[in-house]
Amino acid sequence: MSMNRRQFSQAVAALAATSATPLLWAAQAIKIGYVSPQTGPLAPFGEADKWVIDQMKAAFKDGIVGGGTRHAVEIVLKDSQSNPNRAGEVANDLILKEKVALMLTAGTPETANPVSDACELNEVPCVSSVVPWQPWFFGRNGDPRQGFDWTYHLFWGLEDVIAAYTNGWKGLQTNKKVGGLFPNDGDGNAWGDKKLGFPKPLADMGLSLTDPGRFQSGTQDFSAQIAAFKRDNVEIVTGVVIPPDAKTFLTQARQQGFKPKAVTLGKALLFPSALEALGDLGLGLSTEVWWSPSHPFTSSLTRQSAQALADSYEAGTRKQWTQPIGFAHALFEVAANALARSKSLKAEDVRNAVASTSIDSIVGPVKWGGPGPMKNVSRTPLVLGQWRKGHQRKVELVIVNNGAATNIPAGGAMQLL
Repeated sequence: MSMNRRQFSQAVAALAATSATPLLWAAQAIKIGYVSPQTGPLAPFGEADKWVIDQMKAAFKDGIVGGGTRHAVEIVLKDSQSNPNRAGEVANDLILKEKVALMLTAGTPETANPVSDACELNEVPCVSSVVPWQPWFFGRNGDPRQGFDWTYHLFWGLEDVIAAYTNGWKGLQTNKKVGGLFPNDGDGNAWGDKKLGFPKPLADMGLSLTDPGRFQSGTQDFSAQIAAFKRDNVEIVTGVVIPPDAKTFLTQARQQGFKPKAVTLGKALLFPSALEALGDLGLGLSTEVWWSPSHPFTSSLTRQSAQALADSYEAGTRKQWTQPIGFAHALFEVAANALARSKSLKAEDVRNAVASTSIDSIVGPVKWGGPGPMKNVSRTPLVLGQWRKGHQRKVELVIVNNGAATNIPAGGAMQLL
């Protein structure tokens, strides 16, 4: 059952209320910055953000009590334009001009990393997501012995996506020969890294990997990769590419007679809009699933289930649910919880409140300094999904392997293309 706007606002007002005595409103609002790709090739990662932010504006209409005073909340959304340089620029605007108390950011390393770097440099607390933790941490030259002082991250890691993919492939009859599509960007370099990425774990599992080398995102010619895959008799294709590159590769593979038995790609196959654009090329393709309506989690902020949140999005936008909804919502769960607990609105106090977060969110438990691989990283669960013809929609994402997170229900077994 979906929660209406009045119920939604009442839930957050309950979070903000700390005393039966009415509190005076502070003269200064709390500003929360939010940076994501609203335009450009990575725009599908930010497609749901404006809807989520509208929900949060309604939820925060009664303000947040921070430092013993009730503060109005202002959310300032900036578009990274899918460009790391632009992401850094708008982050600096939010820090230096808007004077945000807390920064939120999501949507691949091209956005989250430069925003996080700007916050670390300027000593502004930041929470990021929708980047595997290795590209976020090591892509920013993080030192595991020290971590970061001002920037915190919640998402899964390469170890999780490798486990999800290979768990799905184990049930398929293939020759165990894998072809990799790893572009020359933050994700591609991490996924293809010989130590941190796919090569070593695949070799340890008895899978051979053909990696033709890095390419620029937006390339119009995958002939070299297809020729290498055909030469090595590749039957499984994996990698992490932007949606336009997936369409180019799949179209050219069909034209050149390359017919793999499984195609499991990160990034490009996450969104219903991208799959619809692929037409019949998209059926049977598989990808990681970080969040879905069937995830057994509830928002700490609104008390909505994952299903209720997805239903509310579809009712409000008339679009199919998309995975980033859950993580955009979870970022605001962290923000509301931390700001309500912070001793004051001083940057250090807000940072300390973020660091001590321990909540059960719409994407699962969020806690830093706990079982995560680094003090700044809180890992979230991951499963594998496959796109099938839908009953109510043109395509539907079915969870086909939950070996790494058995509390998330599976809806079927993985099938060959």
